[in-house]
Amino acid sequence: MKELPVISASREHKDRLFNFIFGRPENKKWTLSLYNAVNGTSYKDETKIEFNTLEEYLYVHMKNDTSFLFVGYISLYEHQSTYNPNMPLRMMQYISAVYDGYISSNDLDKYGEELLQIPTPKLIVFYNGTKDEPDEKILKLSDSFSESTRKNADIEVKVRMININYGRNKELMEACRPLYEYSWFIQNIRQFRKKFKDIGEATGKALIVMPDDFILKPFLMEHMAEVANMLSEELQELNAKQLIARANYKKGQIHGEKIGEKKGEKKGEKKGITNMSSLISWLFSQNRDEDVKKAATDPEYLDKLFAEYNDANKDH
Repeated sequence: MKELPVISASREHKDRLFNFIFGRPENKKWTLSLYNAVNGTSYKDETKIEFNTLEEYLYVHMKNDTSFLFVGYISLYEHQSTYNPNMPLRMMQYISAVYDGYISSNDLDKYGEELLQIPTPKLIVFYNGTKDEPDEKILKLSDSFSESTRKNADIEVKVRMININYGRNKELMEACRPLYEYSWFIQNIRQFRKKFKDIGEATGKALIVMPDDFILKPFLMEHMAEVANMLSEELQELNAKQLIARANYKKGQIHGEKIGEKKGEKKGEKKGITNMSSLISWLFSQNRDEDVKKAATDPEYLDKLFAEYNDANKDH
């Protein structure tokens, strides 16, 4: 069997693999297949799908996933490799921006006396992280409200989270062949990464063993360098999230230590989310991706990076 070349993963492409497969105009047939599987429908005409994805809205480093208009609905599909219970809040912010664009592009007057007719939102998160989650669950914005007040809330946002890890949601996977193949592909990349550290090499190996009858294979083979780039970007984002989580955890520890003490009595580093985001952006701007990865699991190395960052920016 012919070996694929090792794929070099650069940082120029900001798309996500999930969106690259299901959110491109030339792949509307796959988008429609996913829509039908998720909603239990059987529509045939994919040309009526109108994408309205917003770039770089939900993420600083990555653009959001797939958003499109179809048969009276605005469907927002987000892919998540980590569990995030705050998706209803994020989806609310995102769908608000989508509606602003819809109102503007259709010259609608939201201040007029006539009731506007707007598409109905369908908010879905496709989850394939390593944390064990059920096949499906509903995330609610009201879960973020205090229990004593949530029953009086005047707004609710519900997000349907679907587990698309390989082996989960069998009926859904059978109904959408491209989704099944995507799930298989990600699972095999994870397996190869246990042996091959480089994400590009693991991606190439997964493509080699992918069955020839997979409908995604020609598309992925054609764009294999881009695919590796996107997976590298997603991995960097995950490392960045881990760094921010570590900083917030440490910040909480320091805050706990200071309970009962006078302000300023005890010194301690407080690497909050703002400083952490600045550090990550600074490292990425210098193409120091490996430093981000190492710092995610090495607190002492993270301290060294902060010292270097502060020294480099002390005059700013």
